[in-house]
Amino acid sequence: MKRSSKRVCGWAAGDNPLMRRYHDKEWGVPVHDDRRLFEFLTLEGAQAGLSWSTILGKRENYREAFAGFDPVRVARFDSRRRASLMKNPGIVRNRLKIESTVSNARAFLDVRNEFGTFNDYVWQFVDGKALQNRRRSLREVPARTRVSDALSIDLTKRGFRFVGSTIMYAFMQAVGMVNDHEISCYRHWELARRR
Repeated sequence: MKRSSKRVCGWAAGDNPLMRRYHDKEWGVPVHDDRRLFEFLTLEGAQAGLSWSTILGKRENYREAFAGFDPVRVARFDSRRRASLMKNPGIVRNRLKIESTVSNARAFLDVRNEFGTFNDYVWQFVDGKALQNRRRSLREVPARTRVSDALSIDLTKRGFRFVGSTIMYAFMQAVGMVNDHEISCYRHWELARRR
């Protein structure tokens, strides 16, 4: 990948091409597709206690292991399928995270039945439009907010797991519910104009 001379967020300025591509193409871009929302919900939960670069490196393996993040198919994973995932070196082999992905798929479908789409449910927490922050550096980015607290509490009541407030704030950043690109980053202004 050719290095760009454009200013980017400090966390993406290193030599990891996966991180840079993720920063440039995905992070903070509003996602309104239920399958992609389920993908990010799963990946953010899997990341708990690990680095995001580790999860990005395993992302294609996750797509294969979890049926392309189709929540209908994942919700039907039986104990045998879940046990086989524990032997898959391409994903994080943590029993609780694997089990939660399956139970989260079931809860995801319940939310979709109630709201029509998971998208309609989750985006209501930001009144349907991305929150535009003006962070000068990574140090100014909070680990959680009142909105991520509310989302976490509601998801937990609905039976979701690995949805603590910090994980939910990372999810909100990933799916563009908040624009936390540093103001010196070229992506901040590109995304701010999309409102």
